[in-house]
Amino acid sequence: MEAWLKFRAQGVTLPIGLSIGQLVFRALNKVEWTLAFVISVCWLRDKQLLKAKLSYCSVILLSILIVQTFYLLPELNARIDLHLQNLDIPQSNLHMWYVLLEVLKVMNLITIGAYLLNRQ
Repeated sequence: MEAWLKFRAQGVTLPIGLSIGQLVFRALNKVEWTLAFVISVCWLRDKQLLKAKLSYCSVILLSILIVQTFYLLPELNARIDLHLQNLDIPQSNLHMWYVLLEVLKVMNLITIGAYLLNRQ
């Protein structure tokens, strides 16, 4: 929500909004990696979780995070840099892929949460 809401704020120009977005996404990515580490440690400590279908959800989450961190975010940041230099930017579907992967992450997190709640 932050991504599109910031552009509706009065006085936020496109370059300022893009710069804010870079900072926010960089910070969120670091938080996601920290949480991925914590979840991985929990998985390794609980052998039942490793055997559960949840391990597939975890692999999907980690795969998405890897793609976003090492491919999509650098590509999107490069596009921001080009825009800030007032250069022409070719059309791209990178934003749509990022959003799609975010939706998949949420679906996997809901699946994991539901499983863990029902397990109690």
